[in-house]
Amino acid sequence: MSAPDDRRAEGHGGLNRLRQAVNTFQAGDRVRVKYLWPERHPQPSGLPSAHIRTPHYLRGRTGTVQAVLGSFRNPEDLAFGRPAPQRVLYHVLFDQPPIWNEGEAGDSLLVEIFEHWLEPATNQEKAA
Repeated sequence: MSAPDDRRAEGHGGLNRLRQAVNTFQAGDRVRVKYLWPERHPQPSGLPSAHIRTPHYLRGRTGTVQAVLGSFRNPEDLAFGRPAPQRVLYHVLFDQPPIWNEGEAGDSLLVEIFEHWLEPATNQEKAA
């Protein structure tokens, strides 16, 4: 019998269950999508190193958390059959005009983004 990994916690009656991740952000928090490009670094085999669920056009953009949706296994790991830790998923609202240079004031884009792709907005970004 193998030892349980760190994603599991003892449940009622000794049953294992996946540990729920704890959210960092709350509704109303201003956040920035991290400007990372891990998919540009293939493995030595030539296979992609990442399955990214965060739209490229939102990387580096600032939005507002609308809701905490709960904890889910990380699909970026599941896509490669790797152990997938629980990650908190959020609804984040972005102003649409700065993203695609079209639309009117008040047009917005609501996207589901996992917490490991988010960081707190800077004071300057929070004021914008």
